[in-house]
Amino acid sequence: QVQLVESGGGLVQAGDSLRLSCIISGNHFTYYPVGWFRRAPGKEREFVAAISWNSGRVGYADSVKGRFSISRDNANTVYLQMNSLKPEDTAVYYCAKSRETWGTTVFDYMYWGQGTQVTVSS
Repeated sequence: QVQLVESGGGLVQAGDSLRLSCIISGNHFTYYPVGWFRRAPGKEREFVAAISWNSGRVGYADSVKGRFSISRDNANTVYLQMNSLKPEDTAVYYCAKSRETWGTTVFDYMYWGQGTQVTVSS
């Protein structure tokens, strides 16, 4: 059983920063990528960022490039540093573990956390 637990969400003002954390537990393959996704009200879940098992490869959605940064300090903890937050970043943020290969769609990920709410006021 693989579990992912996100934390760090909250209510902030535009321009502020937040750091989300994702802790992965259970019998998971540590060599598979981990990603962050988000779902805004009335929208589909979308890719935000991903990181390979050794941090050698990272990827970002165009909408967050230059503002968000994904990192990991071991096989079980992944972070999403979010700077210069905008109201359009308001969403539930999910951490996910890849099925095996690198991917940027929801179909590439097998295990999901429950999500953490991020609300950015203008």
